[in-house]
Amino acid sequence: MKHFKLFVIVTLAALLSGVTLRFAAAQGPDSRSSETVAKPKKKDAPAESVDSNTSSADEPKIPSKFTKKDKDVPEGTTTFTSDVTTVQVDAAVLDNKGHFIPNIPRENFRVLEDNVPQQIATFGGNADAPMTVAMVIEFSNLYQQYWSEGWYQTLTAAYGFVQTLKPDDYVAVIAYDMRSEILSDFTTDRQKTGEAMQRLRIAGFSEANLFDALADTEQRMTNIEGRKAIVLIASGRDTFSKLTFDKARKAIQEASVPIYAISLLQAARIMAEPYMGDGQRMDFLQADNQMNTFARETGGQAFFPRFYGEFPGIFQAIGAALRNQYSIAYQPSNQAKDGKYRKIKVELIDPATGNALRVVENGKPVKYTVVAKQGYTAPREVE
Repeated sequence: MKHFKLFVIVTLAALLSGVTLRFAAAQGPDSRSSETVAKPKKKDAPAESVDSNTSSADEPKIPSKFTKKDKDVPEGTTTFTSDVTTVQVDAAVLDNKGHFIPNIPRENFRVLEDNVPQQIATFGGNADAPMTVAMVIEFSNLYQQYWSEGWYQTLTAAYGFVQTLKPDDYVAVIAYDMRSEILSDFTTDRQKTGEAMQRLRIAGFSEANLFDALADTEQRMTNIEGRKAIVLIASGRDTFSKLTFDKARKAIQEASVPIYAISLLQAARIMAEPYMGDGQRMDFLQADNQMNTFARETGGQAFFPRFYGEFPGIFQAIGAALRNQYSIAYQPSNQAKDGKYRKIKVELIDPATGNALRVVENGKPVKYTVVAKQGYTAPREVE
């Protein structure tokens, strides 16, 4: 009992102060730059390997009517241009227990863009599809001091989520304090992922740059195809980012990679609340609101567990939402290339009446939630 009381006192003290001694031999995210995640190579980049038996100089060049100097297209040449914008929306329909509801027909879906109904061009369901996930983990001396409750909870959530992945799922590990560092790039090799997680031992700095880390990861994942998401494991606080909340929010909206946020130290906050000042309470409320906003606007979900027993259910909910989705594509009625943000809403309706669809199971109505991104940024006119 004495040891338990001592553990609680130490945890509360760390939560209230938010600052501890810095370790000289930091093994967490460091100041060195690292390779990018899913950053496409430049088109003119040299090939990594060349067959010694063949040479491009020995092969005849393919004749072409075009040259780099030509600005106009040769006469009589057929050209094709497309000014039509197509929007892709992945939607998951979950019941009140977080379970995916399958086999919903196309005619029951309605997509609104700025409150205007849109014509669905393509529709499909892809059950149990593989995932590409970037784990973005807060790991700083703010709440992840060595052997603290925050440190233990962070590692429990991170390791627990990795264990739920399937062999064909790709995962990258990114940790951040004052800056983000890619500990391992996307891979299906769980040994490499485990080696990256082993580096999460001693944090380096007492800053947590959430906005910069999220915006950077979102931008790098933009060109990845298929089921993709960011699993954010963090307190939700940002202390030193270059980007403001509004700028980070805009960047995240433009990239539209779903964020599934798992908040840390919820139980410890409740225990420490009687000892907090108004400023500290506001910081934590703002942190929760930020994580909830990022998740909701990208079509993800935010979780605020108070007990370790909630983690398995959270991992199951994330997997269900990502692996089982309805893929919807439509061509917006507003084709203006003005670079403005357009709001999206995906609904389930009864096509006969246009009213909200009533889902019934075993004679009882089922409450459901449609999880999808809430908007996109229209492209700009290219001159």
